[in-house]
Amino acid sequence: MTLKPWREIAVPHEDVLKGTFQQAEFAADLSRVHDGTATPEYQNPALFFQRTFITEGMRLLLDSVVKRLSGQGGDPVIQLQTAFGGGKTHTMLAVYHLAKGEVQASDLPGVPAILDAAGVTELPRARIAVLDGIKSSPNQPPIRQDGDTKQAIRTLWGDLAWQLGKAEGYALVADADSSGTSPGKAVLETLLSRYAPCVILIDELVAYVRQFEEGKTLTGGSFDSNLSFVQALTEALKAVPTAVLLASLPESDKEAGSQRGVKALAALAHYFGRIQALWKPVGTEEAFEIVRRRLFSSINDKLAAETVCRAFADYYTANSDDFPRETQESRYFDRLMHAYPIHPEVFDRLYEDWSSLDNFQRTRGVLKLMAKVIHRLWDKNDKDPLIMPGSFPLDDANTRNEVIYYLPQGWDPVVERDIDGERAETTEIENKDTRLGSVQACRRSARAVFLGSAPTTANQMVRGLELERIVLGVAQPGQQVGIYKDALRRLSDRLHYLNSGNNRFWFDTRPNLRREMEERKRRFQDKEDVFPAIRDRVQKSFATGVFGGIHVFTASGDVPDDWQLRLVVLPPDAAFSRSGQSLAIERATEILKARGDQPRFKQNRLIFIAADYDSVSRLKDQVRSTLAWQSIVSDIKEMKLNLDQFQSRQASKSFEDANDALRRMIRETYKWMVAPMQEARPGKGLSEIQWEHFQVNPGAQNLSQEIERVLKENELLITEWAPVHLTKVLKDWFWKDDSKDTSALNVWQQSCQQLYLPRIKDDTAFQHTMAVGAESRDFFGFAQGKEDGRYVGFSFGKRTSLFLDSSLLLIEPVAAAGYAEAQKAADDAARPTPVYPTASDTGDKPHRAEDSGKPPIYTSGDAAAPQPAKKQFYASIELDAIQAKKQFADLVDEVIMQFTARPGVKVKIAIEIQAESAIGFDDGMQRAVKENCNVLRFKNAEFE
Repeated sequence: MTLKPWREIAVPHEDVLKGTFQQAEFAADLSRVHDGTATPEYQNPALFFQRTFITEGMRLLLDSVVKRLSGQGGDPVIQLQTAFGGGKTHTMLAVYHLAKGEVQASDLPGVPAILDAAGVTELPRARIAVLDGIKSSPNQPPIRQDGDTKQAIRTLWGDLAWQLGKAEGYALVADADSSGTSPGKAVLETLLSRYAPCVILIDELVAYVRQFEEGKTLTGGSFDSNLSFVQALTEALKAVPTAVLLASLPESDKEAGSQRGVKALAALAHYFGRIQALWKPVGTEEAFEIVRRRLFSSINDKLAAETVCRAFADYYTANSDDFPRETQESRYFDRLMHAYPIHPEVFDRLYEDWSSLDNFQRTRGVLKLMAKVIHRLWDKNDKDPLIMPGSFPLDDANTRNEVIYYLPQGWDPVVERDIDGERAETTEIENKDTRLGSVQACRRSARAVFLGSAPTTANQMVRGLELERIVLGVAQPGQQVGIYKDALRRLSDRLHYLNSGNNRFWFDTRPNLRREMEERKRRFQDKEDVFPAIRDRVQKSFATGVFGGIHVFTASGDVPDDWQLRLVVLPPDAAFSRSGQSLAIERATEILKARGDQPRFKQNRLIFIAADYDSVSRLKDQVRSTLAWQSIVSDIKEMKLNLDQFQSRQASKSFEDANDALRRMIRETYKWMVAPMQEARPGKGLSEIQWEHFQVNPGAQNLSQEIERVLKENELLITEWAPVHLTKVLKDWFWKDDSKDTSALNVWQQSCQQLYLPRIKDDTAFQHTMAVGAESRDFFGFAQGKEDGRYVGFSFGKRTSLFLDSSLLLIEPVAAAGYAEAQKAADDAARPTPVYPTASDTGDKPHRAEDSGKPPIYTSGDAAAPQPAKKQFYASIELDAIQAKKQFADLVDEVIMQFTARPGVKVKIAIEIQAESAIGFDDGMQRAVKENCNVLRFKNAEFE
């Protein structure tokens, strides 16, 4: 539902529309009205009451005055003591017009109800005396004229008597006026009784009395004589039932002015306090109607206004978690209606926050400011349903100057740079982000924060405007509350004068630490500062895991060309992009093909991690921010920056937040795994090097484990390999028609070099695959060498100990099976024939069938008697130091396994090593040998 704009419902007064209002028009001047020279809105009683909202306080005051003038009770003395601009003079004017009776009471809006409530049918016309402390001079008597009579009036009491009774009244106090002494209670009682009913209005009395120096007499009397007059007057009024006095006193010592003013205020408050009734006319809620009546001529469509207010109230209820608790009460709808077309939050901020400023008048200041706001919004064709804190057109010079006038110096650059205007940061953000710009989320939020926080000072314990109040001042029905919260987050990151803490936001004339941080950011260069910082943090993100080494931003010459699996992390200026030219591929190709100036052979041992091209600029910016915050925190600790406790805590918190954001940003940026590969088919050659890319999950808890997962799932790395796959590789690339065996070490090394072969984790994984395949006759056989067509240390289809060296051969299974059969046949042929005993050997007894179960007697000629069983075996051998590894493997297979394969056989192997050198062994060798012997648990190892 589209809500009607306020401009189509509420029409401002003509002077507001044209911008022709003057500040003086908002300032009610009692003396000018009394002299008949005021503007019509104040001079004409009907117009005055038409634009005046009779507040509860004013109603009670007028009720008392009506009763007093009618002789039905009421207070004789009424003191109006409120803050500057609180409506004192306006209240006096209401009494003035009511008592003077120039217009029938029935023609004054709101007055008949007051008369009815007081039980007064007709109010008698009263004589009125106006004593204006600012207009009167204590040492320059004005000349009054009554017919032909002219008289110099020296004192307040002389002025009072002349206004009530002209020359006749003045005669009662003539001597006292001439001498500057108080006329006393009796004389004043006579004066009041003679000219009752009467109303005495005294405005700015403190401003008059404070001009008298103590102990010094002027034509207007002395300090003490004026205080005595006030005391006598208040006492005399009690004795005259149809006389009433209204006097205004400032509320604060600051408004009283000098020390004499403060003293005068204290003395006057004391004398008035003995008899007066204290009135505070204007409440915040009543200010709604006061301002609306003065600024708007009428509400054309009350139903449309009610629809708007109901929509806002329902919106607040539907989003209860985002708005202050008071908006959930049914009476908040009434507040919206009373304040329409201005949002109640505007009045709350002006009356609660801005009225605390010494020079901001509660009512006049609000009227003057809102008149300029409404004039500007009307001119720019504002279409908002309500005038809200977020609506204030601070880009307008008149409005901005009016607002800044009440604030200390230094706010102009704050508004111009951070809050509103063509060059403001808020405007720039909205121009770049259409989502925020569509509702002016940044500008509206900044205006609301300014209106609610500018009057606060650094000395306050709690500063700033709560988030929910900011949202209240900007969000409209139909809009997502979250967009304004997003805007505030953006503003917190960008603005120079905006501060935040404990869910509160405020502006200050002192630049926040962000400005310092932004300036420091510019100091840091990519190569010298940013890249090293990224490298340090990337290194901390990785654990070696399956990799023998991780090389972060390493030149090709410093990446080893060995058998270890290595992860190479490319620098930010070699980022990966799936679309267009990728610098990552170019840099990775350089490292893949060469190690410095030399060609690289073990190409299949390299995996690359690259940054995302679209994220690099944000990463570098975040690094600069982190480095800047780090330098600020460091300077604070070293006392190089003079900051308050809040800013110090803010700097530490910002550094922590920047660090956390940088960790996340690094994970989000370095998310591409790039691996080289080649396609090859036997007999058809190799393809060009191709690059596969895979995305690493930035949200994974452990980055190293995530990289291993991607490697395994995409078969970029083999950690466990089935023998059948190794057999296939051997058949495709290593076993030839004329050669049915191949070097196992060569197979492993070729897998490290050739990009078309599987990438195996390490030689341990390769040996494990061979060991598993050794137990089967389906895959391959083994030999420790080949001499004259004969396999040395041949093994096929049984578990065997494998040593991956240059002598180990992998034999094609068919060839291995054939060789095994041929070896078995040769062994059978060489085995001796068994001979059984004959009859002559057993005493002419024939061979019996039952004797066939006995073991045969082997002979190589003459029969020998059975030998007793041998239970121990000893052997010693000298091994060639160069061939020791191979020879020892042969010993294990051919001799030791003969014993270990039988149950119950205990085998003990002892190794004795002797080494001699004519020139002796240096300290380094001795230390290395002894340490190795200790690790290998030698019983003794000594050098002599």
